[in-house]
Amino acid sequence: MPRAATRIDTVSLGEPDRDTLALSGALTFATAARAFGEGGRALASGSQTRLDLAGVTRADSAGLACVLALAANASRAGRRLMVVHWPEGLRALAAVCGVEALLDRSLDQPAAV
Repeated sequence: MPRAATRIDTVSLGEPDRDTLALSGALTFATAARAFGEGGRALASGSQTRLDLAGVTRADSAGLACVLALAANASRAGRRLMVVHWPEGLRALAAVCGVEALLDRSLDQPAAV
């Protein structure tokens, strides 16, 4: 009987430019804590104003929580973090969880004055 293939989720952080922190790979329960820790350290010590999710291949509710927590931490530190290139599946999950309005109002668009 053949063994089922084991899928290993990985996520990595990159800095394509000094203003952007990019996540790539699977942003799931298996990787969200690491992504949050590394992303938080990078954002605390850098000058990034964007979190780019274009490279995220798969995400679950833990990944969504990670992105929201990174944005919230930046906000508490007095910095605005614009999250760009939301994968469609992650945006759909946000809608199901009832947090889509947070994404549209406070993350993707400039704050209203």
